[in-house]
Amino acid sequence: MKKPFYKKWWFWVIIVVLVIGALGSKNNDPAKTATTDSKTTDTKAVTTTANTEKKEKPKVKAEAKEESVPREYKAALKKAEDYAEVMNMSKAGIYDQLTSENGENFDKKAARYAIDNIVADWKANALKKAQSYAETMNMSNSAIYDQLISEHGEKFTKEEAKYAIDNLK
Repeated sequence: MKKPFYKKWWFWVIIVVLVIGALGSKNNDPAKTATTDSKTTDTKAVTTTANTEKKEKPKVKAEAKEESVPREYKAALKKAEDYAEVMNMSKAGIYDQLTSENGENFDKKAARYAIDNIVADWKANALKKAQSYAETMNMSNSAIYDQLISEHGEKFTKEEAKYAIDNLK
């Protein structure tokens, strides 16, 4: 009686070679690397174009990209940029969100680093928040102003809130 083919030594050698080959090609696939690189380049091009078109988008100061900056500080800065850009938050509001136990829970030094290194047009953010309140909640100018400067609201400065009210459409 003959042994089944899967019990022969040469069968298992072929299987091992195929598995090693598959694992090796997975890590060194030039096509994947090229695809990933082109996607990264495309994303950077889109981001650069968006930054050029939209002037009020937050920008990172040059020192924020230093290698000596701890990872957590960089993460806090990235989160701060997201809050400023997407949610049009105030500087104080972002700091509170970064340090809140119910928010991002960054330590105060990381949050301070983020606030000190983010560059955003805070007046434009206040204006966008004011427009949102005016359009979605039909609030009066004085109610919007109060909400913008409130310690329990948006936490914009009085100057930023005044700019928003003065430029509300």
